[in-house]
Amino acid sequence: MGLKIWLDGVLVDEADAKISVYDHGVLYGDGVFEGIRFYNGRVFRFEEHMKRLYLSAKAIVLDLKISEEELSQAVLDTIRANDLKDGYIRLVVTRGVGGLGLNPYLCEKPSIFIISSAIKLYPDEHYENGLKLITCATRRPTPASLSPQVKSLNYLSNVMAKIECIQAGALEGIMLNEQGYVAECTGDNLFIVKDGVVYTPPISDGALDGITRKVIFDLCEQEGIEIREKTMGRYDVFVADECFLTGTAAEVIPVVGLDSREIADGKPGPLSQLLVTKFRELANSTGTEIYA
Repeated sequence: MGLKIWLDGVLVDEADAKISVYDHGVLYGDGVFEGIRFYNGRVFRFEEHMKRLYLSAKAIVLDLKISEEELSQAVLDTIRANDLKDGYIRLVVTRGVGGLGLNPYLCEKPSIFIISSAIKLYPDEHYENGLKLITCATRRPTPASLSPQVKSLNYLSNVMAKIECIQAGALEGIMLNEQGYVAECTGDNLFIVKDGVVYTPPISDGALDGITRKVIFDLCEQEGIEIREKTMGRYDVFVADECFLTGTAAEVIPVVGLDSREIADGKPGPLSQLLVTKFRELANSTGTEIYA
């Protein structure tokens, strides 16, 4: 017996968790998702993730046909069914079964599934020694085509950029926008530190307004660290004093190089290390109780 998957209102064995080949999520990447972490029996930033899911769905005119409260309960039920205290949730909403044409209004009901499992995005040594990045040739899709705030199922540009990273022997890479400025990485937000100030690209440059990104703003305020949004190019990363990435799956991880160039002395910097520590403390001590 494998994991229990919540699928359209029923907990099923993972081998039985199946959706139709006519589902528009399969045919067209038509749907939205959230990745959510839970630590020490608590779901971290649960309400923020659920709110973003419903906003993403609204933006693409997708009615979930289930309340946020009911779906939140389903997430907790799925974690409990798998008897987990630490792990990762993938909550996916597809447009549902429809015709072979694009018309989404032929899809009568969305399909929703929830996976609750363990995850480790990067090996432990990279949190201690830092990541080395490349700049991907694949550009971040323009916000004029689809807002980066919509976490849609169509991640093909990110997948192609990830292929570039793997082929270059890197675990992650920077994606630029159409103007050539830094947007984000293939799956993470990017921050740099310069002269004691933390900077990150504004969401208007193509970055997702990530939930872990927001946590960094809170932690910087708490620690008295100045933080700003700033349009930046590769030059800004090359000459930074420090660099780090954030994401739900990645958490907070230092970066020590870009395109075979060391950032500063090629070691994780003190502010990056501080924020890694503070994030872990916060994530392991706050959140929505699972087994209360």
